[in-house]
Amino acid sequence: MIYFQLFWAFFISNILGYGGGPPSIPLIQNEVVDHYKWMSVKEFGEMLAVGNALPSPIATKLAGYVGYQVAGVPGATVALFATVAPTAIAMILLLQFINIFRSAPQVKAMTQSVRPIVTVLLGTMTYQFIMGAVEGIGWMQTIILSVASYLLLETWKVHPAIVIVAAMVYGYIFIG
Repeated sequence: MIYFQLFWAFFISNILGYGGGPPSIPLIQNEVVDHYKWMSVKEFGEMLAVGNALPSPIATKLAGYVGYQVAGVPGATVALFATVAPTAIAMILLLQFINIFRSAPQVKAMTQSVRPIVTVLLGTMTYQFIMGAVEGIGWMQTIILSVASYLLLETWKVHPAIVIVAAMVYGYIFIG
């Protein structure tokens, strides 16, 4: 019964939490804290704080942690599956729907109109990252790290993980 409860709590939270992440957090809290009482509000808040510090989507981290706390590894597996199942189901259904209308001129026009929007959004995000870096470490350090990263990645084809670690070491040694 506990596995069904875990599945249902995370499936409902993630099917109703449109957009993933932040919209699903209150729904997960309602299920975990208020409905099933698997943890207190304080414990949930601490789990959320630690989860936000780690990479990957927050909903999957919450599912893995809660599932493990409630029912061990099988519980974590069930909760994780329930978290990704709504998206997987939607993707399968939508892909079938798109295949039917793939050659329609409206679909082609829609995909063509999305490209510039995505380009602008990525450009805006890049600008914000650069300005944040300049604010945090200054123009000179930002330029040094940017040029070095570009050369390492594009000219010498160094693996991105090595470039990230090298930038962290540089920051620790030279920036403080």
